[in-house]
Amino acid sequence: MTTLFTAVRTLLVLAHRLDRRRLHTAALLLLVGLLATPAMALLLREFTDSALDGAVATTAWLAVGVAVALVLELSMGHFAHLFYFELGEQQETALHQQVLAVSNGTRGLEHLDSAEFADTLTLVREDVSRTRASLEAVLQICGLALQAVITTVILATVNPWLALLPLAAVPPVLVADRAQAVLDRAKERSAESTRLSRHLLALATSGHSVPEARLAGAEGELMRLQAAAWQRSTDLLRRAALRAAALRAGGQLLFALAYGGGLWLVIRQALDGAAGAGDIILVIALAVQVSVQVASGLGLLAMLQGAGRTFERLDRLRAMAAEEPGPASRPAPARLEQGIRLESVSFRYPGSDRDVLADVSLTLPAGATVALVGENGAGKSTLVKLLCGMYRPTSGRILVDGTDLNDLDPAQWSARIAPLFQDFARLELPLRENVGVGRLPALHDDPALREAIAEARAERVLDRVPDGLDGLLGKGYGDGAELSGGQWQLLGLARCLLREDPLLMLLDEPASALDAAAEHELFQRFTDAADRARSDSGSLTLFISHRFSTVRSADLIVVLENGTVHEHGSHDQLLARRGLYAELFELQARAYR
Repeated sequence: MTTLFTAVRTLLVLAHRLDRRRLHTAALLLLVGLLATPAMALLLREFTDSALDGAVATTAWLAVGVAVALVLELSMGHFAHLFYFELGEQQETALHQQVLAVSNGTRGLEHLDSAEFADTLTLVREDVSRTRASLEAVLQICGLALQAVITTVILATVNPWLALLPLAAVPPVLVADRAQAVLDRAKERSAESTRLSRHLLALATSGHSVPEARLAGAEGELMRLQAAAWQRSTDLLRRAALRAAALRAGGQLLFALAYGGGLWLVIRQALDGAAGAGDIILVIALAVQVSVQVASGLGLLAMLQGAGRTFERLDRLRAMAAEEPGPASRPAPARLEQGIRLESVSFRYPGSDRDVLADVSLTLPAGATVALVGENGAGKSTLVKLLCGMYRPTSGRILVDGTDLNDLDPAQWSARIAPLFQDFARLELPLRENVGVGRLPALHDDPALREAIAEARAERVLDRVPDGLDGLLGKGYGDGAELSGGQWQLLGLARCLLREDPLLMLLDEPASALDAAAEHELFQRFTDAADRARSDSGSLTLFISHRFSTVRSADLIVVLENGTVHEHGSHDQLLARRGLYAELFELQARAYR
């Protein structure tokens, strides 16, 4: 029952915060319609007795009263629907915003690497849309509860034993709670298979993955794996649904037996002359109401229990994403004077028992160009994410001009980073928004956007988009311009270059999707931007690349191996040491001879 109370409390508080007038109006209209039902039963009793007594005038007025009560019963719910339906949509939107806030509203990204977080998030995202009707369920449940109390009092006036009839609804309610728990456990057990099935479906239908899958002849295998994952999920849910249906049917059978017993009591009382025909009509009408109340209530309870589970999972997501409160945030420096220093930094991803970085101590001087080199899995991208503040070191600390990075204001530090990651975002939005998210205040600053696009050598992208800056990119949400991988990356570079006065410029494999000529142009443009940033704000430039023709120009080259700093120095210094860098350089140079 705790889950039910969680749903009722959350929905009412949220609705009151969003639009209290609409909530109160819907509740009042619904209440009038629900109270009209027992009133109609009372009027029917009086109508029956009056008709049998031959009181024509009284019978006529009572008929009018019955008609009015019937109209109120049938119409008030529809009028209330006009109010709570829109409020339910507002609630759904607010809940989606809460999900977004939980996923992206924290400084770190550790929670996004948790399988438990991913499974719980999948369930919440699936069920949030179903909460749209939950506010109606809350209002209906509250009205039905009041209606049941009034019905019980009226039944007790006919026969005290009939007051126990609503209590017969308790077993079905308890059984329904058990049935919902069965369904919820099945959903949680099937979440991983559901997530896998959707991922495989995306692979088999996405324009980015289908060409490779088709050439490899893997389409059939992908569909087989997707069908198998979906079947595992649906089998679990189907068995749970059958078990839940059996439990609910058993609860309903218990109530049906009590319902029949109540009718038998009243009929026997009428045969003994202790009750009139009107009493029989009253009890039949009210017993039908109780039956409808129980049937409706069980369905509404199942809906609210589902909503309650969703809210509990949302609270669980908040707990998993919660960050420990740190010291008061300090502003990011206006200019980088000393640089960034890593002191005995180690890091491991959540749920892992292996350090990706181990005891890394390193100084990255202000104004320098630093290259990170190492084989795949050496920890290069992880180090970049630590410098961005996306993760906190498991141990050790990162100092920015002597200030712990954890003490800096996250928003200010993020605003002073100009990043281009290897897995750059393909934002299928209008070109203006695709580039403008790099610096939101410049979203409608056409000269600034065009300058960033020009610096990134992405003018051809601008030229091929029919509506220019306002033209749509990609086919995912409309008939937009389709771009090559290199063109998407150039737009990522434009977002990077749109940043003002960066303290840290980051490029993670910046030329991975470019040909040699485009790579040369990219680094020429980026070098010009880095020179300006170095002069204006003492910016540190850090890039990851496997191409040593690019790496050799860096002021400092850091070679990572198995999460540790193997060696560092300039290109000439590292070649002279004949270590791992020299070995990797010779291997690549030999391939070009």
